Amino acid sequence: MKTQPPYSVIFENEKLIAVNKASGVSVGGDRWDDSKERLDRLIQNDFGYAKIYTVHRIDKETSGIVVFAKTKETHRELSLAFEQRQVQKRYIAVVHGRPSWKETVCDLALVPNGNKKHQTIIDKFHGKESVTRFIQKASAGNYTVLEALPETGRIHQIRVHAASLGNPVVCDSLYGKEKPVLLSSFKRGWRGDPVDEKPLLARLGLHAMELILPGDAILTAPLPRDIASLVKQIEKCSR
Repeated sequence: MKTQPPYSVIFENEKLIAVNKASGVSVGGDRWDDSKERLDRLIQNDFGYAKIYTVHRIDKETSGIVVFAKTKETHRELSLAFEQRQVQKRYIAVVHGRPSWKETVCDLALVPNGNKKHQTIIDKFHGKESVTRFIQKASAGNYTVLEALPETGRIHQIRVHAASLGNPVVCDSLYGKEKPVLLSSFKRGWRGDPVDEKPLLARLGLHAMELILPGDAILTAPLPRDIASLVKQIEKCSR
C-alpha cells in the first residue's frame, strides 16, 4: 500500500508549485535540522523535477502553505516580493488564554537563533524589525483562536510574539507548554471517559492558511483535520 505523502498540491503552473504541508516535515535542511524527510526533496523526487527552488519557509512543526519556484527567474521574483513585503500572509493559531483585546499589533524586535536552544529572542537593541497583527476569532475555556497576519517573516515570529503577549501557541514546547489539548479541558458538561479520552490536538497549533501573491493571486491551504476539529469545538463552545 502506497504511503500518503505529507503534503497535498494546492496550485501548480509552469513557474511554481504550492503545497499544503503537514506538521512534522522540514521545508529544507539547515545546520540544526538536516532531516531525512524534507519537503523540497520529496516534491522534487515525486514530480521528477530537475530542481526546485525554496522561496520561503515555515517551521517544521507548523502545517500549511509553502511555495516553491520551478525556475531561477521565478525564484528571484518571488523571493524579492517576500523581502519587500509584497506578499500578504495569514495564519490560524490556537493559543492559551483569553486576550482582553479583539485586535492588537506586536512589534517587538527579534533575533532568530539567539541562544543555545536556537530560540528566537526579543531584543529591542539588536533585534530585527518584526510586526505581527493578531485578530481574535473565538474563545472557549482557556483557549482562543487567533488570526495572525505577519508583516515580516522572522523565524518563529508568530510563536514568540504570541508568547510575549501572554498567549503562547498550544503544544509549543519551545515557547510555551507541550501539553496536548483535550476537549474536557474547555467543554462544559463534558461526560466522556477521562481514561480513554484522546487529544483534539497534540502538535503545534499553528497553520499557514493563506498567501496573497503580487497580482492578487490567492493561495489557500485548508486547515488539517486536527486543527480544524479543535477550532470547530472552540467555536461551538464559545456560543
